[in-house]
Amino acid sequence: MTTPLTARQRLSELHRYAAVSGEDFTAQNLASTRTNQLRFARCSFVGTDLRYATLEGCWFKFCDFTGADLRGASLRGAVLAGCNLRDADLRDTDLTGARLSSVNTGIPRLGPTDITGARFEGTSLRNVQADAVVGWPPPPTRSE
Repeated sequence: MTTPLTARQRLSELHRYAAVSGEDFTAQNLASTRTNQLRFARCSFVGTDLRYATLEGCWFKFCDFTGADLRGASLRGAVLAGCNLRDADLRDTDLTGARLSSVNTGIPRLGPTDITGARFEGTSLRNVQADAVVGWPPPPTRSE
């Protein structure tokens, strides 16, 4: 009898550019997950632990990251289109070269990426492209 793969193992084993659609990863532990430039559509990462995950070059469309913990994750070159990142923890995340944008749904307010309330202290925002993102630019970090 074989043990079923965990979500982390399954994502790590998918081939480059594989599509992951409609999956529910809500509140799962995906810390330190390493992926191969996967294509996520309409997936839920609500409250998911993605600390130190390597999501470089991944593409996310209409994904929900509300309250997700992405501290220390690498999203270099990732695309987040029409995603919800409200109250996500992006401290010390590497977003170098990432693109945050809306999706043209033809209906106003259904396609923008929303970063309202997300935490960005220590985040690398080099060469980030942000187009029609709710809550952009992120609030300035405070030094205490």
